[in-house]
Amino acid sequence: MPYKTVGLIGKPGHTETLTSLKHLIDYLQARGCTVLLEEHIQQELNAPDLEAQNLVAIGKHADLAVVVGGDGSMLGAARVLSRFDIHVVGVNRGNLGFLTDIHPDDITSQLDLIFAGEAIAEQRFLLEVGVYRHEKLKSSNTAVNEVVLHHGKVAHMMEFEIYIDEQFVFSQRSDGLILSTPTGSTAYSLSAGGPILMPRLDAVTMVPMFPHTLSSRPIVVDANSTISMRVSRANSDSLQVSCDSHIVLPVLPGDEIRVQKSKDKLSMVHPKGYNYFNVLRSKLSWGSKLY
Repeated sequence: MPYKTVGLIGKPGHTETLTSLKHLIDYLQARGCTVLLEEHIQQELNAPDLEAQNLVAIGKHADLAVVVGGDGSMLGAARVLSRFDIHVVGVNRGNLGFLTDIHPDDITSQLDLIFAGEAIAEQRFLLEVGVYRHEKLKSSNTAVNEVVLHHGKVAHMMEFEIYIDEQFVFSQRSDGLILSTPTGSTAYSLSAGGPILMPRLDAVTMVPMFPHTLSSRPIVVDANSTISMRVSRANSDSLQVSCDSHIVLPVLPGDEIRVQKSKDKLSMVHPKGYNYFNVLRSKLSWGSKLY
């Protein structure tokens, strides 16, 4: 796919990120691309000749978005860019970098492959969450990694029931529940003991957070299901639903949280040679081959 217009997105106030962004500007201009800078970084880059746009405008007008930063930067951009027909690639200037797989030292060689069409494109689905009170939608948002029902106070239990496609699954007393996409299976869900899912799987994991019973275990369910978390009226207030740890939706006792697969998908592109298991071995420090 020929990329004529490229949006650049990065974390403001981060020196290494700005260094990579300047390199990207030189690289893209040498290729004759139109460069759109995300509005929060244009002033720091001191590039008045380049057009500043918000994420929505980049999604509408660019063919490719390059996100420079960590997975948090990618998640914030992805929730918006998934609504548009745009490819997204990440340059890792964070810590783990599961979603930002281009090393800063390899920007030129890796982008050369992508512009030459030697790339791997894949779509990652998102979760859509709505908080309902007396059957009326009070708030909603989307998540790339996970939707988490939790208490506003640390180490505080809650009571809730889980339904899948209107069928009762279980009731639980715990610190909360993590609903994770395959993309998010290597994030918060993994820390809570959830399984790693390959990105192409059409599945969602439900991982209890410190349940008050040893029989409670993670469950993998069909991503096309509607998962309902019905919060008991016996709970104290200060409950929350968080999306990718970025967006927080307030929840009151008696509310119902409905989660389902979003119609939007994030179109990620990787340079040729990308291998998911190589990423796992590298990021999780798994052992190398024995023979």
